[in-house]
Amino acid sequence: MTQSTPAIRLDRATKVFPAAGGGSFTAMREVTLDVAPGEFVTVVGPTGCGKSTTLSLISGLEPASGGEVAVGGVTVTAIPRTVGYMFQQEATLPWRTVTDNVALGLRYRGVPKDQARKRAQEWLDRVGLTGFEKYYPHQLSGGMRKRVAMAQTLITEPEIILMDEPFGALDVQTRELMQAELLRLWSGSGAAVVFVTHDLTEAIALADRVVVMTAAPATVKTIVPVSLPRPRDVEEIRLDPHFLDLYREVWHSLREEVEIARERGASRG
Repeated sequence: MTQSTPAIRLDRATKVFPAAGGGSFTAMREVTLDVAPGEFVTVVGPTGCGKSTTLSLISGLEPASGGEVAVGGVTVTAIPRTVGYMFQQEATLPWRTVTDNVALGLRYRGVPKDQARKRAQEWLDRVGLTGFEKYYPHQLSGGMRKRVAMAQTLITEPEIILMDEPFGALDVQTRELMQAELLRLWSGSGAAVVFVTHDLTEAIALADRVVVMTAAPATVKTIVPVSLPRPRDVEEIRLDPHFLDLYREVWHSLREEVEIARERGASRG
């Protein structure tokens, strides 16, 4: 993949799901978006608008019903090896230790156990979990489990990182720590990131661009460039007057879609 080739390209990507009663439901409609190598893009939109569906199409977990989805210039027909996916719920196995959970991705790719565990140790050191190698997931705090999940995602050195509200369940203080940790680990990696969130503050603090989606069926309504300098202190950047201007701009675009989604929900009720 070269700098001139988008890491991710969605060209009028559409996804239709079967609905109860024999009908169909269009989750996203003609979404067009390019993400460059090394770019951090966040996606916001009303609840249920199809944000996560976008990630499913990029990851190959779901096929597009129309249009095209490409990763590194290659049409997605299966799960690309260059993609790492961090879900809202941790994908840890409760019967495995922290080390073995982090090593799983490498083991699935055929890396010998000793080498995979060595690499896992390196990543546990990087995410601040030295000393917790033999713990099991239930013995860790929520923030520590998220560190395990990040190490799991990044150990394969993916060119594309997909993140579906990964910090949504954390308290505010822990979430800010995890945001800072993510930026530290991503910086200089060259990986493209698509990060879905409901939190506008999080979306702006992390991103190079914020993509605002419409109410379902989702399509791209607005893309807001974030010109805040990097590296960023996610706590301090919120006090920047330009940050507040960006927040107002994103919310102005999103508010109408939230109202549309709310009215549709009320009418169905």
